[in-house]
Amino acid sequence: MKVLLVHNFYQKLGGEDVSVDAEADLLESRGHEVIRYSRRSADVSTMPAWKVALGAVWSPRTFLEVRALIKSRRPDVLHCTNNFPLVSPSVYEAASVESVPVVQALRNYRSMCANACFFRNDKPCEICLTKSIAWPAVVNACYKSSRTASSIFLAWQWMQRAADSKISRYYTLTDFARTKYLAAGFDPDRVDVKPNFIDPDPGPGPRDGGYALFAGRLSPEKGIEVLLKAWRIVGDRGLLKIVGDGPDQPLVQQALAEGLRCEYLGQQPQNEVLNLAGGASFVIMSSTVFETFGRTIIEAFSRGVPVIVPRLGALGELVRDGVTGLCFEPGDSEGLARCAIELIGNPSLCRRMGEAARLEYERHYTADANHLKLVSIYQRAIETQRGGSSDPRKSEDHLRQPAGEHSAHSGSLACALPSDAPDSPASH
Repeated sequence: MKVLLVHNFYQKLGGEDVSVDAEADLLESRGHEVIRYSRRSADVSTMPAWKVALGAVWSPRTFLEVRALIKSRRPDVLHCTNNFPLVSPSVYEAASVESVPVVQALRNYRSMCANACFFRNDKPCEICLTKSIAWPAVVNACYKSSRTASSIFLAWQWMQRAADSKISRYYTLTDFARTKYLAAGFDPDRVDVKPNFIDPDPGPGPRDGGYALFAGRLSPEKGIEVLLKAWRIVGDRGLLKIVGDGPDQPLVQQALAEGLRCEYLGQQPQNEVLNLAGGASFVIMSSTVFETFGRTIIEAFSRGVPVIVPRLGALGELVRDGVTGLCFEPGDSEGLARCAIELIGNPSLCRRMGEAARLEYERHYTADANHLKLVSIYQRAIETQRGGSSDPRKSEDHLRQPAGEHSAHSGSLACALPSDAPDSPASH
């Protein structure tokens, strides 16, 4: 199969960017031909503001370049992840005029929410969920704390939603995220679920470090304050290692100055995060926002380590309470502390949950499992484009027919807007 991957990379490398590269590598490793069209938000600083604003709504450049790429390479399917701000919804028109089916990944909530994560005033907000146009975003200046920027976002959203008929299939990362899109009016027959995956398989870790691990952005929506309050209750019972950076880093530094039993390791490369997860007794996510997924969770699962999460959004879906980890009520520091103390004081329970977590990874989050799901979605998109009924069973035969030994990549053909990423990165 020949796949055209389209993505607008963020200014700072984020979960969506990592996932796009992982999907490209996955397809190539299974013999499919991958063509890439990308633009990068770092380029926005060199562009006039008016040009960025107009280009976010409709980019003639994207339309012309993608259409030319389709004509010359004839992909079987176009797979788009992020088109905001420089790719724009014009990418769908380019595919439509050339009769190429489109698969759109839904890795955040931007089609319904200006800040892409249903989070305002430090708490979940769904005021725009069922609105065809998220006008409250302008009133509340939800995008970049600016009514002007939020108005531009609304124009983009209108074009994005208007392009629905040109998109053959969507996929979300969890059932929870899918329910949000269906509540917003998306066609349930065209929205699939395909999670993230970890490849290569790092294997079970030694789990012998005797510490808990938090790895993520240090920002309000990630519940850093909740985490630190909980660890003050845990006290000397356990060591907490914190990986990441962000605006709430001063809270971590203050906790260290107070003598809280934790270590701050700053930002770390992905392989080191996996090593740290493998040595942990358990991993903690303390988010106060509706995550679309929770990559940290499956990283821990791949290492055979249980996870403590709030009963919130996709997190409570990914972690089975009492089986692969423990759950607490969102924002409840005392509840989080109780979960941590329970696991610290019960190594055998921790071990059993870790074994169950590893099995969960092997069943659902390996490269092989993800490849089957992704190609099945492509096949359904192709069948929809042809006007036929899609049969998922056909995809297994199709994926065993590689397009060729060598993959092809177009160059990185440009790129994007300062603060184009969700104001509170919540998808990965």
